[in-house]
Amino acid sequence: MIDHTVRTYRSAEPLPREQQLAWKLAAVATDPVPVLPEVAEMVVNRVIDNASVAAASLSRRPVRVARDQALAHPGTPGATVFGGPGRYAPEWAAWANGVAVRELDYHDTFLAADYSHPGDNIPPILAVAQHTGRTGADLVRGIAAGYELQVGLVRGICLHEHKIDHIAHLGPSVAGGLGALLGLDTATVYQAIGQALHTTTTTRQSRKGEISSWKAYAPAFAGKAAIEAVDRALRGEGAPSPVYEGEDGVIAWLLGGPDARYTVPLPGPGEPKRAILNTFTKEHSAEYQSQALIDLARRLGPRVGELGRVARIVIHTSHHTHHVIGSGSGDPQKYDPKASRETLDHSVPYIFAVALQDGAWHHERSYAPERANRPDTVELWQKISTVEDPEWTRRYHEPEPAFGGRVEVVLADGTTLDDEIAVADAHPAGARPFTREQYVAKFRALAEGVITPSDQDRFLDAVSRLAELDAAEVRELALPATIDATPATKGIF
Repeated sequence: MIDHTVRTYRSAEPLPREQQLAWKLAAVATDPVPVLPEVAEMVVNRVIDNASVAAASLSRRPVRVARDQALAHPGTPGATVFGGPGRYAPEWAAWANGVAVRELDYHDTFLAADYSHPGDNIPPILAVAQHTGRTGADLVRGIAAGYELQVGLVRGICLHEHKIDHIAHLGPSVAGGLGALLGLDTATVYQAIGQALHTTTTTRQSRKGEISSWKAYAPAFAGKAAIEAVDRALRGEGAPSPVYEGEDGVIAWLLGGPDARYTVPLPGPGEPKRAILNTFTKEHSAEYQSQALIDLARRLGPRVGELGRVARIVIHTSHHTHHVIGSGSGDPQKYDPKASRETLDHSVPYIFAVALQDGAWHHERSYAPERANRPDTVELWQKISTVEDPEWTRRYHEPEPAFGGRVEVVLADGTTLDDEIAVADAHPAGARPFTREQYVAKFRALAEGVITPSDQDRFLDAVSRLAELDAAEVRELALPATIDATPATKGIF
């Protein structure tokens, strides 16, 4: 790996494009290094994972709306829309599929200096592969490149510290993944990355306070914008330059300021793209930093129930968990029984209360209004708080990070229970790491009643051979569903 130092340059201080971060990202994306077998295998796992959570969300309102919009934009050759018939313009197919994948907050994650859901790269890269007639090997190469760029950016540049949403790393990574998919030259991908960054740098209010359905739409917007950026770059259009390092660029005005320095690690020339292997998926439909705490709550539940009423629960955890999904966020909505689902899946006090009581977590039942308003749950929920523990913050930033915490349960009689967990059970270092078997089981469970067993079999058979598929087989990758896909909403289109 090469550590690239990034800083602001005055307009009078020339910075050749080959020294700019956008160029270095483009160079990694366009490096024709072969995809490692283990990387190709993990790409298959994540395509299955995305399909799982998309299937489970196809009837939800935000997904229906995005699908209705896509169905108003037929395309030739076009791309498939999950749950819908026919073929559609690739940017709109990516939009609808991206919302379906993101809606339940249930697919993969990578956390470092910032956080991300790198599986958000897959819908736009798949849509363009279908539209442009690319093979499965091309698709695998594009997805591996998208993951590589996103992980490098997330390792090196903290966005949330400056209240910038994490899709600012997704736009460039999708643009780079598309460049790898299409075999583009570095100069074209450089321009596309600059455009994609410039158009997808937004505030993180989408994940703060009363969180709306835009939380699911935002990554899909980044994927759609990246497709459009690549299209413009292919037609010869340029981008703001230097987009990261310029005097009025992203670093100077949206991140750390003119004196800030960032270090972004990226593979050197000829070095395999391995970043997808450092990412991990979710067993539970909730923000990643609650995954381990759900597992701990399930473990603690029987002990707490046997001993009596809870006086208070304190979760000692990292700075990030405390301030993003904990009581350190200052968001009263995180304790509001009438809060949206999107808010509740970013409230670790709520999540811990329900998991402690139920000994389980479900992507629908655990968020149902009647569940959130249950009096005994509300009472317990209000007794749960988080605090930052410097030791857990340190462990969060280790090369092999810990995403859990230590939980202190104080009962009414003064009895105290103390337990901790470092990583989720499904994490590669956890008690029950996800393998292909678990990815397939997740797909089967979430697709039940939505996709027929024969269509499930057909999809899994094709995806398991992803790197060997020809262009015609890639074009037919789809999630046909038993839902009524007739557009039910009306806007401008």
